[in-house]
Amino acid sequence: MTRLAKGDVIWVAFPFVEQGQLKSRPALVLNFADIGDGLCWAAMITGAGKAAWPGDVPIADHHACGLPIASIIRTAKLATLNAAAAQRIGAVPPATLIAVDAWLRTKLGL
Repeated sequence: MTRLAKGDVIWVAFPFVEQGQLKSRPALVLNFADIGDGLCWAAMITGAGKAAWPGDVPIADHHACGLPIASIIRTAKLATLNAAAAQRIGAVPPATLIAVDAWLRTKLGL
């Protein structure tokens, strides 16, 4: 199993509550240490061409993160995932992770 770290971009089965199904897609690891049971928290990554949502964080260089298309981190869509089923494809730069953290801290009251 690949050890995941905060800021990693992974390919994983992500839950879609609106449709009651899982879809294979990229996600951003938000935390790995101290969660336990081989789980990680992640935010969905989607194509930059989608309609914007509050809290979306653009990924400046999608190729450097292992993503095939221009993408955004959709901070409104979070999930607890099986880390063992995730495939690491890259990582976001520190500035992107800082923007995600700031949005989540504000919305979660941390």
